[in-house]
Amino acid sequence: MIPQPQVAAKPYIRNLPNFLTTLRLLSIPFLVMLFYLPIPYQFELVGAIFLLASATDLIDGYIARRREQITDLGKLLDPVADKLLVIAALVLLVEADRLWAWLAILIVGREIAVTALRAIASSSGRVMQAEGMGKLKMTFQVVGITMLFVFDPAAQPWAWQAGTAALGVAAVLALVSAGRYARQVGQLLGLIKSDR
Repeated sequence: MIPQPQVAAKPYIRNLPNFLTTLRLLSIPFLVMLFYLPIPYQFELVGAIFLLASATDLIDGYIARRREQITDLGKLLDPVADKLLVIAALVLLVEADRLWAWLAILIVGREIAVTALRAIASSSGRVMQAEGMGKLKMTFQVVGITMLFVFDPAAQPWAWQAGTAALGVAAVLALVSAGRYARQVGQLLGLIKSDR
Protein backbone atom coordinates (compact mmCIF):
# COMPACT_ATOMS: atom_id res chain seq x y z
CA MET A 1 0.00 0.00 0.00
CA ILE A 2 1.39 3.36 -1.04
CA PRO A 3 1.65 5.69 1.97
CA GLN A 4 -0.40 8.82 1.58
CA PRO A 5 1.27 12.16 2.28
CA GLN A 6 0.03 13.71 5.48
CA VAL A 7 -1.37 17.20 5.30
CA ALA A 8 -0.06 19.38 8.08
CA ALA A 9 -2.72 20.87 10.32
CA LYS A 10 -3.24 24.58 10.10
CA PRO A 11 -1.41 26.38 12.90
CA TYR A 12 -4.60 28.00 14.15
CA ILE A 13 -6.50 24.69 14.37
CA ARG A 14 -3.48 23.07 15.99
CA ASN A 15 -3.74 25.66 18.74
CA LEU A 16 -6.76 24.21 20.57
CA PRO A 17 -7.08 27.03 23.16
CA ASN A 18 -7.49 29.65 20.41
CA PHE A 19 -9.96 27.39 18.63
CA LEU A 20 -12.08 27.05 21.79
CA THR A 21 -11.97 30.80 22.34
CA THR A 22 -13.21 31.31 18.79
CA LEU A 23 -16.04 28.86 19.40
CA ARG A 24 -17.00 30.93 22.45
CA LEU A 25 -17.18 34.03 20.26
CA LEU A 26 -19.22 32.21 17.61
CA SER A 27 -21.69 30.99 20.24
CA ILE A 28 -22.83 34.57 20.93
CA PRO A 29 -24.86 35.17 17.73
CA PHE A 30 -26.28 31.65 18.05
CA LEU A 31 -27.30 32.45 21.63
CA VAL A 32 -29.08 35.62 20.54
CA MET A 33 -30.80 33.90 17.62
CA LEU A 34 -32.04 31.08 19.83
CA PHE A 35 -33.38 33.59 22.36
CA TYR A 36 -35.77 35.07 19.79
CA LEU A 37 -36.94 31.77 18.26
CA PRO A 38 -40.39 30.62 19.48
CA ILE A 39 -39.38 27.08 20.44
CA PRO A 40 -40.06 24.85 23.46
CA TYR A 41 -37.66 25.14 26.40
CA GLN A 42 -36.21 28.25 24.82
CA PHE A 43 -34.70 29.77 27.96
CA GLU A 44 -33.39 26.44 29.20
CA LEU A 45 -31.54 25.93 25.91
CA VAL A 46 -30.11 29.44 26.00
CA GLY A 47 -28.92 28.84 29.56
CA ALA A 48 -27.33 25.52 28.63
CA ILE A 49 -25.48 27.02 25.66
CA PHE A 50 -24.28 29.93 27.80
CA LEU A 51 -23.00 27.51 30.44
CA LEU A 52 -21.19 25.36 27.86
CA ALA A 53 -19.65 28.42 26.20
CA SER A 54 -18.52 29.74 29.58
CA ALA A 55 -16.93 26.38 30.41
CA THR A 56 -14.59 26.75 27.43
CA ASP A 57 -12.98 29.68 29.26
CA LEU A 58 -11.70 27.31 31.94
CA ILE A 59 -10.75 24.64 29.43
CA ASP A 60 -8.82 26.84 26.99
CA GLY A 61 -6.85 28.47 29.78
CA TYR A 62 -5.88 25.12 31.27
CA ILE A 63 -4.88 23.68 27.91
CA ALA A 64 -2.89 26.79 26.97
CA ARG A 65 -0.85 26.57 30.15
CA ARG A 66 -0.48 22.78 30.02
CA ARG A 67 0.64 22.70 26.38
CA GLU A 68 2.50 26.01 26.57
CA GLN A 69 0.29 27.37 23.78
CA ILE A 70 -0.22 30.85 25.20
CA THR A 71 -0.22 33.26 22.24
CA ASP A 72 -0.69 36.98 21.72
CA LEU A 73 -3.87 36.21 19.79
CA GLY A 74 -5.19 34.18 22.70
CA LYS A 75 -4.35 36.96 25.17
CA LEU A 76 -6.39 39.34 23.00
CA LEU A 77 -9.36 37.13 22.16
CA ASP A 78 -9.91 35.40 25.51
CA PRO A 79 -10.97 38.44 27.60
CA VAL A 80 -12.91 39.87 24.65
CA ALA A 81 -14.85 36.62 24.25
CA ASP A 82 -15.62 36.52 27.99
CA LYS A 83 -16.88 40.08 28.09
CA LEU A 84 -19.00 39.82 24.94
CA LEU A 85 -20.59 36.57 26.10
CA VAL A 86 -21.52 37.97 29.52
CA ILE A 87 -22.74 41.29 28.10
CA ALA A 88 -24.92 39.54 25.51
CA ALA A 89 -26.44 37.30 28.20
CA LEU A 90 -27.14 40.23 30.52
CA VAL A 91 -28.85 42.20 27.74
CA LEU A 92 -31.04 39.20 26.91
CA LEU A 93 -32.01 38.76 30.56
CA VAL A 94 -33.02 42.42 30.82
CA GLU A 95 -34.98 42.02 27.56
CA ALA A 96 -36.78 39.01 29.08
CA ASP A 97 -37.52 41.02 32.26
CA ARG A 98 -35.55 38.53 34.35
CA LEU A 99 -32.87 40.95 35.54
CA TRP A 100 -32.85 44.52 36.79
CA ALA A 101 -31.43 46.86 34.16
CA TRP A 102 -29.39 48.83 36.71
CA LEU A 103 -27.55 45.68 37.80
CA ALA A 104 -26.73 44.76 34.22
CA ILE A 105 -25.54 48.31 33.51
CA LEU A 106 -23.31 48.20 36.60
CA ILE A 107 -21.60 44.99 35.47
CA VAL A 108 -21.31 46.07 31.83
CA GLY A 109 -19.98 49.50 32.85
CA ARG A 110 -17.26 47.84 34.91
CA GLU A 111 -16.18 45.72 31.96
CA ILE A 112 -15.93 48.78 29.73
CA ALA A 113 -14.01 50.71 32.39
CA VAL A 114 -11.47 47.90 32.92
CA THR A 115 -11.01 47.55 29.16
CA ALA A 116 -10.28 51.29 28.99
CA LEU A 117 -7.79 51.03 31.86
CA ARG A 118 -6.01 48.18 30.10
CA ALA A 119 -5.86 50.24 26.91
CA ILE A 120 -4.37 53.21 28.79
CA ALA A 121 -1.71 51.01 30.36
CA SER A 122 -0.97 49.32 27.03
CA SER A 123 -0.59 52.65 25.23
CA SER A 124 2.09 53.57 27.76
CA GLY A 125 3.95 50.36 27.07
CA ARG A 126 2.96 48.85 30.41
CA VAL A 127 1.40 45.46 31.15
CA MET A 128 -1.35 45.50 33.75
CA GLN A 129 -1.46 42.42 35.94
CA ALA A 130 -4.71 40.48 35.95
CA GLU A 131 -6.79 40.63 39.10
CA GLY A 132 -6.91 37.39 41.07
CA MET A 133 -10.59 37.77 41.90
CA GLY A 134 -11.51 37.94 38.20
CA LYS A 135 -12.16 34.18 37.99
CA LEU A 136 -14.26 34.30 41.16
CA LYS A 137 -16.30 37.15 39.70
CA MET A 138 -16.76 35.19 36.47
CA THR A 139 -17.91 32.14 38.44
CA PHE A 140 -20.65 34.11 40.21
CA GLN A 141 -21.67 35.65 36.89
CA VAL A 142 -21.95 32.27 35.19
CA VAL A 143 -23.94 30.76 38.08
CA GLY A 144 -26.28 33.75 38.30
CA ILE A 145 -26.90 34.11 34.58
CA THR A 146 -27.45 30.38 34.09
CA MET A 147 -29.98 30.23 36.93
CA LEU A 148 -31.90 33.23 35.61
CA PHE A 149 -32.15 31.60 32.19
CA VAL A 150 -32.92 28.03 33.21
CA PHE A 151 -35.47 28.65 35.98
CA ASP A 152 -38.77 30.45 35.47
CA PRO A 153 -38.94 33.33 37.99
CA ALA A 154 -42.72 32.98 38.27
CA ALA A 155 -42.60 29.25 38.97
CA GLN A 156 -39.38 29.18 41.01
CA PRO A 157 -38.98 32.56 42.74
CA TRP A 158 -36.18 31.13 44.89
CA ALA A 159 -34.10 30.63 41.75
CA TRP A 160 -34.61 34.26 40.70
CA GLN A 161 -33.53 35.41 44.16
CA ALA A 162 -30.48 33.12 44.14
CA GLY A 163 -29.49 34.09 40.60
CA THR A 164 -29.90 37.79 41.31
CA ALA A 165 -27.91 37.44 44.54
CA ALA A 166 -25.09 35.70 42.66
CA LEU A 167 -24.96 38.55 40.15
CA GLY A 168 -25.04 41.02 43.03
CA VAL A 169 -21.96 39.37 44.54
CA ALA A 170 -20.34 39.40 41.09
CA ALA A 171 -21.07 43.14 40.80
CA VAL A 172 -19.42 43.83 44.17
CA LEU A 173 -16.36 41.79 43.20
CA ALA A 174 -16.30 43.57 39.86
CA LEU A 175 -16.28 47.01 41.49
CA VAL A 176 -13.56 46.04 43.95
CA SER A 177 -11.35 44.59 41.22
CA ALA A 178 -12.01 47.64 39.03
CA GLY A 179 -10.79 49.85 41.87
CA ARG A 180 -7.63 47.77 42.11
CA TYR A 181 -7.14 48.02 38.36
CA ALA A 182 -7.51 51.80 38.57
CA ARG A 183 -4.96 51.96 41.38
CA GLN A 184 -2.57 49.73 39.44
CA VAL A 185 -2.81 51.93 36.36
CA GLY A 186 -2.32 55.01 38.48
CA GLN A 187 0.86 53.51 39.91
CA LEU A 188 2.10 52.44 36.48
CA LEU A 189 1.61 55.94 35.12
CA GLY A 190 3.07 57.62 38.20
CA LEU A 191 -0.23 59.23 39.20
CA ILE A 192 -0.38 57.31 42.46
CA LYS A 193 2.60 56.60 44.71
CA SER A 194 3.54 52.93 44.67
CA ASP A 195 3.25 50.95 47.89
CA ARG A 196 6.75 49.58 47.39
